[in-house]
Amino acid sequence: MGRNAVILVDKGEGVTSFDCLGRIKRNVNKKTGHCGTLDKFAHGLMIVLSGSYTHLVPVFMGMDKTYEAVIEFGKMTDTLDPEGEIVETAPIPSEETVRKAVAKLTGTMIQVPPVYSAIHVNGKRSYEMARSGAENVELKGREIKVFSADVISWESPFLTVRLHVSKGTYVRAWARDLGHECSSCAYVKSLYRTEIGPFSISEAVRYDDVDALKSIPDGEVYLKRLPGCTEMETGDKEAFRVRNGYVPESVRNRIPTNASFVLMKAGGVLFSVYSVKEGRILCQVANGD
Repeated sequence: MGRNAVILVDKGEGVTSFDCLGRIKRNVNKKTGHCGTLDKFAHGLMIVLSGSYTHLVPVFMGMDKTYEAVIEFGKMTDTLDPEGEIVETAPIPSEETVRKAVAKLTGTMIQVPPVYSAIHVNGKRSYEMARSGAENVELKGREIKVFSADVISWESPFLTVRLHVSKGTYVRAWARDLGHECSSCAYVKSLYRTEIGPFSISEAVRYDDVDALKSIPDGEVYLKRLPGCTEMETGDKEAFRVRNGYVPESVRNRIPTNASFVLMKAGGVLFSVYSVKEGRILCQVANGD
């Protein structure tokens, strides 16, 4: 019987997200799902759900994210990261030019994802097509938001920047566009994810710290921090109906108008997570899986 858990994981550099997931499967619960991976070269925060909470993956996937990136100007790789081959070189821009470009690349914009990404094109992963030598792999632009882009330091040719972005934003693509905006080129030399929604890397456990993984806190403490989350105590009859997939009117009428998610409890014990927006039960919480 595995645990139902929300696991804040600190992924190391040079380790794949799936290696991290494998360790959690062995030490927490075989039934496990991630809420967004990190590239092998990157490090920082990942959120992993286990047991009954895996049904909540879409909720966590939709959260905005914060990164610290080191971007090198004057060269660009095919993968837009340090693991690729250099395919373009250009003069290094001035600090003034870089800062102006950073300010310009904020707000709502259309971003074309990197060719080396997991996006499907005609039924195949884009990166698989690129690695097989396919030419002119075309990806459609998608709307993203860069809520803020703050320059931490400029030590030519390296820019260190903190980015707060929406779901679906590729920092590698942002760096590519930043380089071109400066009439140069650029790629992400290192990438550190520090926040996902209300969750911080300071709370995370190392992916290889077995003792910490086995003693993570009850996932309910993290569910309570979901935006618009509220708790509700139900009677036994109401709980019985909810457990069987129906939320009675007596429960719906008590949900606060500003609530997004409801943690339903009976006798103080969490048994169900309900989405107000979708009007459905997202997760029935079992004691173990």
